[in-house]
This record gives sequence, structure tokens and C-alpha cells, in this order.
Amino acid sequence: MTTLNINQINLVGRLGKDPEIKWFDSGKVLAKLTLAVKRPTNTDKTPNWFDLELWGKTAEIASEYTNKGSLIAIEGELKFDEWVDKDTNKQRSKPVVKVNRLELLASSNNMDSQSDTTDNEDDF
Repeated sequence: MTTLNINQINLVGRLGKDPEIKWFDSGKVLAKLTLAVKRPTNTDKTPNWFDLELWGKTAEIASEYTNKGSLIAIEGELKFDEWVDKDTNKQRSKPVVKVNRLELLASSNNMDSQSDTTDNEDDF
């Protein structure tokens, strides 16, 4: 019997802040974003927040065409970043969405802007 593993997440929301961009000596680029997604109920106005990680051309497009408030759609996979807390010396982790596909739905500067891009880099 074959085991089927699925790790896919699709989200639509607005950026909580401008992208954080990091260029590596190798020439690769990483963009980190935070995405606010409305909850399905009208009673709770607090959004769900997701940390996003974009690589390569997708990261470059995000850095050039998005900013705080931009409406985007993403397709990606869930991963966990792990580290040792410097203060407590305990192992910590947090979920991060590694974005494979980015669609620019609208930005706070240009509500008519639309684009679609796919790119992914595994290592830096």
C-alpha cells in the first residue's frame, strides 16, 4: 500500500508589514512576510497571522511589488523553523509557510495590480 503525504496550504490575505529581504553571497534572495487572513466568522475580527518565506524570483517580485496592506494569494507548504532560545536555552519552533506560488491581487498603492509568479529555492 502506498502512503500519500500532502502538505499544501492556500491563503489569501493582506501583508502585515513590508517584506524583509535578505541577499546571500551566493546571489540567492529570501523574502520574509507576515500575512493576515480573516477568520471565517464575523464575530471575531482578529485575523489569523502566518509567517511566509519566499525564495528566488518570487522573493524579488514580492520585494518590488508588495508592501504593508497588499492583498496577495499564496500556495505553499507548511514547515517548522527550529532554534535554541538564547534566554532559556530551550528548543523552540514555529510554523512557517514556504511559498511556492505568489499571486498579487492588489496593493495598497495600486489596487489594479495583478501578477502571478512561481519560484522556489531550497538552500542558500
